[in-house]
Amino acid sequence: MRAVVTRVKSASVTIAGETAGSIGKGFLVLLGVSAEDAEAQAVKVADKICGLRVFEDEAGKMNVSPRDAGAELLIVSQFTLYADVKSRRPGFTRAARPETAVPLYEKVIAECRERGFKVETGRFGAEMLVESVNDGPVTILIDTAEL
Repeated sequence: MRAVVTRVKSASVTIAGETAGSIGKGFLVLLGVSAEDAEAQAVKVADKICGLRVFEDEAGKMNVSPRDAGAELLIVSQFTLYADVKSRRPGFTRAARPETAVPLYEKVIAECRERGFKVETGRFGAEMLVESVNDGPVTILIDTAEL
C-alpha cells in the first residue's frame, strides 16, 4: 500500500456537489492499494499513519503524535498512486481491482477508528473533488513495501 499523508489545517472531499467528508486539523491521506496487498499491509499502513509524530511541540519540533495533537483523518482512495509512468500515458495494472481494494481500504479506515481517531472518507471509485489547507507543508509518503 501507498499513502500520501499531508498534515492539514483542514480538508474536505466533495462528491456530486455534496460534502462527503471534512476534517479540521489532522491528516489528509491519499491511499493506494496494489494488486499484491493483503490485510497485513492495511494494518501496517494504519499503524504508521496513526503514529506519525509530525505535529509540533512547544519548542516547534515535529515530535507530537496525531492522537496527542487531537488530529482527525480524511482518507481518500487513490488508485493512481500505483501508476506506471514508463510511457507518457500512465498504466494502472499494479493497482488492485475493486474487489481487492475496497475491503483493504475499509480495513485501513476501521483500523484508524479502532485507534480512536475520527475518520472521514471519500467514496471508493467516485469522482471526487478534494480540498485541503496544507500545514507546513508537511507531506509524507508511506510505502508498505519499504517498511
